Amino acid sequence: MSELIVIGYGDHKTADDAYNAVQRLQKDYVVNLNGLAVVTVDDEGKTHVDTPNRIVGVSAASGALWGMIFGILFLVPGLGLLAGAAMGGLFGKLGKSGIDDQFRDQVQQMLTPGSAAVVIMASKITEDKFADAMQPYGGRLLKTSLNEDNEKELAEHLGAPTR
Repeated sequence: MSELIVIGYGDHKTADDAYNAVQRLQKDYVVNLNGLAVVTVDDEGKTHVDTPNRIVGVSAASGALWGMIFGILFLVPGLGLLAGAAMGGLFGKLGKSGIDDQFRDQVQQMLTPGSAAVVIMASKITEDKFADAMQPYGGRLLKTSLNEDNEKELAEHLGAPTR
């Protein structure tokens, strides 16, 4: 099972600092990352993404799943723009797995011009140590879970090998 965590911040610097803290937590084995990004929204409302070059332990399936989740959260404005039954079916599966329209809407509402968010997909997280380490940065936390069966099914739909 993976946890998808989005922590929203009112400014870019705090998000960058929190992003760096999550990377340190990975090195300290507090969190096992499948995906990590900092998303910033400039004053004109354009979204910018920064991801680490390589996250240790990320499989091809996790990488493909992360990419799809990330695209759904930030790049696809609505289901009405999708073409093809396969993509619609994939969105339906994501909804069943915990990433529904409500979660996506909450994430998008959090990202206003001048704001930023750290987006984390983790297969393991030591909740208390993670919370303690992230507490100094504040922010608004949104969290959902993807169960292992849904992750495998989604990865298969994406054409990635399963774990």
